[in-house]
Amino acid sequence: MSSENVPSASDTIVLAMDTSTGFASVALYGPGALWGEHTWWSDQNHSVELLANISRLLGQAKIAVSELGVLAVAIGPGSYNGLRVGVSTAKGLAYALKKPLIGVSTLEVLAYQHSNFTLPIRPLLDAGRGEVVTALYRNFRRVWRQLEGQRITSVAALCQMTERRTLFCGEISPATGAELRHRLGNKAIVVSQASSARRAGYLAELAWRRWQEGRLDDPAGLQPVYIRRPPIDTK
Repeated sequence: MSSENVPSASDTIVLAMDTSTGFASVALYGPGALWGEHTWWSDQNHSVELLANISRLLGQAKIAVSELGVLAVAIGPGSYNGLRVGVSTAKGLAYALKKPLIGVSTLEVLAYQHSNFTLPIRPLLDAGRGEVVTALYRNFRRVWRQLEGQRITSVAALCQMTERRTLFCGEISPATGAELRHRLGNKAIVVSQASSARRAGYLAELAWRRWQEGRLDDPAGLQPVYIRRPPIDTK
C-alpha cells in the first residue's frame, strides 16, 4: 500500500472479526474505505487461526495494532466454539488497547451485504434439527431497519409467513434453497452461496456507522448469542 493511501493518525480504523460459523473473516476499515479483508474456511480452528490472520492483515496494510481505533465483532447467532473465540479475542484487544468495542448481529451482517436491494432481506443460518435461525431487515428510503427480531423456525413455517417478495441469503443449503423456491415461487429470491459468504468488511462498515452514532458496547457486558444453548448448559 502506497504511503498516500495509508490512513493518517487522525483517522479511526476499525478492526472487524467474524467467527460465527465455520467461515471466518477479518477486515480493516477506515473512513469510507475498506483497507483490507480476509475470509476463509476455518471449520473448528478459530482459536489457532484468528490471531494469525489478524496479524497478517495488519502487516499487509502496514498498520500497527496501536493505530486501531475501534474493535468490532460478530456476536452471533452462531456456533459455541467459534463465537467464544471471536468475542473473547475482541474483548481482550479492546481492554488491552483501551479502545471502544462494538458487537453486531451475525444475521444483520448477512443481510447488510444485500442492502442495495429495497426488498425485505431475510438472512438464514442452519439451526439444526431441520430448523433455521432468521430475522428480517430492509433498506427503505435509505434507512436501514430491522423489521423482525431473531427467531428459530422451520422452513415450512417461514414460507407460510412470507407474504411478499423477499430476498433470502446466508448459509443456505441446496435443499433449503430448493424448498424455498418450491414453496414460494417467484416470491423467493435466493442468492448464490458465493454472494452470501459473510465478509467482515460489511461488519466493519456497520460498526463504523455505529461508532459515528456513539452506539458502543460495554466489553464487560457483551455476550455471544448462540443458535442454541451450549450442551454444557443443557439439562
